[in-house]
Amino acid sequence: MTGITSILQNYLVRLRAHPSGLPHPKQERIKQNILQALPFWVASLLTGLLAVGYAMLFAMTEKYMLSLIHLSRWYLFILSPTCFLISWWLVKKFAPAANGSGIPQVIAAIRFANPRQQNLVNILLNIKIIFIKILSSLFMVFGGGAVGREGPTIQLAGSVFWSVNKILPRTWAKISKRNIIVAGAAAGLAAAFNTPLGGIVFAVEELASNHLSYFRTAIFTAVIIAGLTAQSILGPYLYLGYPKVDHLSNFVVFYVILVAVVAGFCGKGLSMMILKVIELKRTYLPAKYLPYYILFIGLVTAAIAFFLGNTVLGSGKELMQNVLFGANKYVGFRACLLRIIGPVLSYSVGGAGGVFAPALSAGAAVGSVVAQISNLVGANANMLILAGMVAFLTGVTQSPFTSAILVLEMTDQHNLIIYLMLAGMISGLISSLLDKRSFYTHLEHIIIHDIEEDQKSDDQK
Repeated sequence: MTGITSILQNYLVRLRAHPSGLPHPKQERIKQNILQALPFWVASLLTGLLAVGYAMLFAMTEKYMLSLIHLSRWYLFILSPTCFLISWWLVKKFAPAANGSGIPQVIAAIRFANPRQQNLVNILLNIKIIFIKILSSLFMVFGGGAVGREGPTIQLAGSVFWSVNKILPRTWAKISKRNIIVAGAAAGLAAAFNTPLGGIVFAVEELASNHLSYFRTAIFTAVIIAGLTAQSILGPYLYLGYPKVDHLSNFVVFYVILVAVVAGFCGKGLSMMILKVIELKRTYLPAKYLPYYILFIGLVTAAIAFFLGNTVLGSGKELMQNVLFGANKYVGFRACLLRIIGPVLSYSVGGAGGVFAPALSAGAAVGSVVAQISNLVGANANMLILAGMVAFLTGVTQSPFTSAILVLEMTDQHNLIIYLMLAGMISGLISSLLDKRSFYTHLEHIIIHDIEEDQKSDDQK
């Protein structure tokens, strides 16, 4: 008792010396930490709610589109051109930076996150982009566009975090602008896929070149709060579920290597085709003819779906679930080709929509085709499908660790980590040999070039 009394007496003396209740240095440090963390907490909570709402709207829109197509494929000849045109017009009219995936915009925003160029971040991340990005991508998927919501969710999250940061008073504790964007992007991916580790790895591998220690607290906090918010509404769901992958053959590793090579080439091929179409549009297509081009792409998409099959439409999540959990593991070469053609057509429109889910579904199709050729069934076929998903996504993004961790968390198959990492590493090597820059890096340079040209034009005026 004497010891406790002595401690209390000393504490009371300190209280009288410091009316605030704590010695000044310690009090200031705690206050600064709380003030710095509070914006991340608020933004992460908002991101989780936004990601859940967007996921529900996207799934509902895609489901309704597919139900209409099942009634009659003729609807596509009206839906695709009309919805593609509206998607492009919304972006063109209200928020040009809301086009495409959204990940290149976030990468560019991180580059601009310095005192001299913060006004450029406002172009890439803002409240208007949140609304236009959602609307434009919903019109794209309703028209049958082969786009995903995961990339757009990252730009939405970045916009939420940046907007929360902007409303802070000048007297607020100093927060790194770069860190708040990186944390927002990580939270967005974690909430979109329900993959917290994937969000962290994505932030480290794709968005930031600094060591994790510089921004680990911000990222961990953002990912945890956004992920918990999403899970509290949707439950602890898996993006894909639990595919059967037990009792694998001893020789399956050789087929995984084969899938990684094929899917790596295909993934890089997809990104190179999209970039080539963008380059041709920018070089040879006058702005006044863009609406006619978009209507044409819509009609081509509708014609392909009408004559060759619905596989060219939508994000492709249904295909992934069918080959992983259905009795028939084989989709055929034509379906595989359509899953590659679809994103090229859709991305060239200029509306909002990402390539994460389309790339994963194309990789699943590649794995399915290789499994069919190799006469593999059951768990071995599932292994090749998952390896194809990792390899194809890596071929596009050149981020093997992110791709492997995403697929690992989406299926909760931790025993496959070696196979998935192997597929990612081989695909990443092939992709980097074909082109040192990733798909997102190329798009980032285009975005930065356009912004800088616009700034020069404004200065001349």
